[in-house]
Amino acid sequence: MITLLEKGRARALMPRTLILEPTRELAAQVKENFDKYGAGQKLNVALLIGGVSFGDQDLKLSRGVDVLIATPGRLLDHTERGKLLLTGVELLVIDEADRMLDMGFIPDIERICKLVPFTRQTLFFTATMPTEIRRITETFLHNPVKVEVSKPASTAVTVSQSQVSVGREPHDKREALRQLLRDAKDLQNAIIFCNRKREVALLYKALQKHGFSVGALHGDMDQSARTASLDQFRKGELPLLVASDVAARGLDIPEVSHVFNFDVPHHPDDYVHRIGRTGRAGRLGTAISLVSPADQKSVLAIEKLIGQPIAHANVEIVPTEAGPSQPAIHHEAAGEERKPRGDRQRTRGGRGKSKHGPKPSGHTSPKSAPVAAQPPSIGRTASAATPRDHHAEPADHSHLPAFLLRPVKARG
Repeated sequence: MITLLEKGRARALMPRTLILEPTRELAAQVKENFDKYGAGQKLNVALLIGGVSFGDQDLKLSRGVDVLIATPGRLLDHTERGKLLLTGVELLVIDEADRMLDMGFIPDIERICKLVPFTRQTLFFTATMPTEIRRITETFLHNPVKVEVSKPASTAVTVSQSQVSVGREPHDKREALRQLLRDAKDLQNAIIFCNRKREVALLYKALQKHGFSVGALHGDMDQSARTASLDQFRKGELPLLVASDVAARGLDIPEVSHVFNFDVPHHPDDYVHRIGRTGRAGRLGTAISLVSPADQKSVLAIEKLIGQPIAHANVEIVPTEAGPSQPAIHHEAAGEERKPRGDRQRTRGGRGKSKHGPKPSGHTSPKSAPVAAQPPSIGRTASAATPRDHHAEPADHSHLPAFLLRPVKARG
């Protein structure tokens, strides 16, 4: 691409080449590397991603762009506003083609392909190419040449893979993950993958509550927060990153020592991409999947795809009764002492007799407590006679309306 771009100049609003990426983070990474590869070539490179003001992007496009790196949504926003013409594109690159051609991106890709000239050259890059996606590529490619570096859907030999069996309950997985993080001797940093954005947020808060230094990354976060979390993880300021599959595709962080699949991916191809975040550039890496009985079917599909079984790790998960130890990635705030939740008494039904009356004995303010107390306003009840260990996970009633949680008085 760089060699072809040495001839000619870009015109305003008409980029000469277009590179499409599925995520903002991957698009930004590609631009950084393109700036390095194209140093001294005097090529204008622009990045079009969401979460950034349109004004700065419009200014770059108006000056002429040789290489345009974009996510599909923001690219179409600019074309609909009349700030971008794709009639001058000579080379179209679709990165992570299997992800870009799944059902979520196909309509956008079809619209973009209709806006670029038919005579352009199209390049697809992917680590996995399922059969159903390969059929779709025939719509966009004509007489393609296949260049294969390694066997499709193969995992790196530098990655040690294992699975750990856990119980059916959500707190079983969280307890197992905390024990694995504390017991790992060679753990420098780790990416912990979840299937859903909501699970990312819950696990992030749960690990923070137990004193781990951790960040979060998922698609619903503000772009500045996403960038900050990723930068802190890259620099080693945050040794743990809980993420959705936003972080599974193409991100190059060479020194990730571990990958944990807190949730086994529903699609086998995603497993290959996730564990590919470790064991990069010839380094050794470790990938551990937490497998509940409900995940067995997904594990079998993964083993069929990669053509090898995933070894079972003999790990005995022992519930901790005392406070967690303090390894390098684990910290406790000085002077803080965690108390059993039962030591914080409440009045019956979670409400006092008077709105402004004295607080019950042993009450701890949520602002001053090291572990935030559950607000009584949603109707939860608590008994001071049944204390709970500080490491136990609170019951998740967020899916229930508040009126179902209110105490009911039996009629005489």
